[in-house]
Amino acid sequence: MEYSKEFKAALSELKPIEKDRLIFRLLKKDKILSKKLYFELIDTETADQKRDAMEEHIKEKVEFASRYISNQKYFVVLIRKISAEITEHVKVTSDKFGDVSLNLFLINQILESNDKLSRQRFNDIYKLYLYLINKVVKSLLLIKKLDEDYWMELDDLLSELHDKITSNVYLEKLFINNGIDFNWLTIEKIPDHFDLIIKDIKNHGFLK
Repeated sequence: MEYSKEFKAALSELKPIEKDRLIFRLLKKDKILSKKLYFELIDTETADQKRDAMEEHIKEKVEFASRYISNQKYFVVLIRKISAEITEHVKVTSDKFGDVSLNLFLINQILESNDKLSRQRFNDIYKLYLYLINKVVKSLLLIKKLDEDYWMELDDLLSELHDKITSNVYLEKLFINNGIDFNWLTIEKIPDHFDLIIKDIKNHGFLK
């Protein structure tokens, strides 16, 4: 939403106490904005430190879910909650690198911690696998927008992911059946018009 000069001028003319009341009313209605302002104004932790903490949090949550949740429906619910926490972290800290690295870390943790996945019926894990594939695709779409200084670290995560995918028969086949080329799991081999390729894949009914 764009604000007119008149509206901005009217806000500028508000008395300090009125501005404070207005700000606090808005913050009460927007949890993310409130956390973002806290992070930018007085938080002693950096985005890097918060990202490291998120990795530990993800690891603990996934290990717990893998150990105690056998029903894949509930497992996916928990994974979606973790994913939402990553999204919140990114919105609060503007951590664009973390938007990719944390999601790839999450996928790697799921495939590493839950050795039961490869032994389950395909129909039981289909939704989880398709969800993971879409997260991989989203991460690949975001990678090319990042500074190349990050690429080496992300390539390590992608290499680890490639090994885990190709060691899981069902997941590997689902990647292939949805038109995802494993060469794309190396950053330099991600096509320049990757977004158009993915759009075309989706137009043909895949990744859904």
